[in-house]
Amino acid sequence: METLRRLLPSASSLIVFEAAGRHQNFTRAANELAMTQAAVSYAIRGLEEQLGVPLFHRVHRAVQLTEAGEKFHADVSLGLSRIQKSAEEIRAKRRETNVTLAASTAFASMWMLPRLTKLREDLPEIDLRIQTSVRDLDLEEEPIPLAVRGGGDPVHWPRYHTALLAPEVICAVASPAFVEANGMPQRPADLLKHPLIHLEEPVRQAYSWQEWFASAGVSYPAKARRLTLNDYVLVIQAVLAGEGIALGWNHLIERQVRSGALVPVGNHVLKTDLAFYVVWPRSRELNLQARRVRDWLLEEGTPGAGELSEKSQTATESAGPAS
Repeated sequence: METLRRLLPSASSLIVFEAAGRHQNFTRAANELAMTQAAVSYAIRGLEEQLGVPLFHRVHRAVQLTEAGEKFHADVSLGLSRIQKSAEEIRAKRRETNVTLAASTAFASMWMLPRLTKLREDLPEIDLRIQTSVRDLDLEEEPIPLAVRGGGDPVHWPRYHTALLAPEVICAVASPAFVEANGMPQRPADLLKHPLIHLEEPVRQAYSWQEWFASAGVSYPAKARRLTLNDYVLVIQAVLAGEGIALGWNHLIERQVRSGALVPVGNHVLKTDLAFYVVWPRSRELNLQARRVRDWLLEEGTPGAGELSEKSQTATESAGPAS
């Protein structure tokens, strides 16, 4: 390779030579490469000096490959085409194996992280990248194929295809230690006697305690004592620490409820008309690997959600915490 480095001035000169030889014209080569005609001529002259032979016959306003130039051009064209093909295959493979999913911090940490081992087992060749944000990203403006959005309806996202991941179901939850120390609230009204932890996210809208109590027919008075957090992960951590009772979105807390780390309290469940969806832009096709990740998410979602989402998508022809 050291001999080749001394023999040729640069790889860029070969690219210039290939274009000039293919067009048999320095000006057209310059236009293709976004260079000046003088820069093309200079690169060719440097290549000829390095090789010690003329590569082009120069006549008035025209050029033609010499015999040596024709042979060299054939070899250079073949070599560059192979390099280009190899580079394109590598880039295509990288694009296909890397799949980015945009989601809230809550969904990423509470829904995705417990399932990453299974994802690697089911889709071992896919490199999933999770991008979290406090707001829903515009997938048409970002190089991101998939996102999870919540607390909405497909008609709210006409620029996206959608598939139902989970319905929005909300209950009240506490830690076992809190229940042991304070007793088990049997009715929604019983929760008014206990400290309630509130979620107020900066951008996304989520159901509040006032709405939850209203759905149970209970008036919720304003209280001086309240703990308010702007991140749902922190809300659940506060519950686990025994700081009070919080609203729990079922698809996020189901594993902690099954394990006994969280306990439903108050004997009331709010089932909204909204849901959580996997979305992807209508403006571009999903590649194979992104489709496989989408299908995997739906299979891991609420049983029957994937089937329902397809019906919803067909019916609407459209595109919480986004948790």
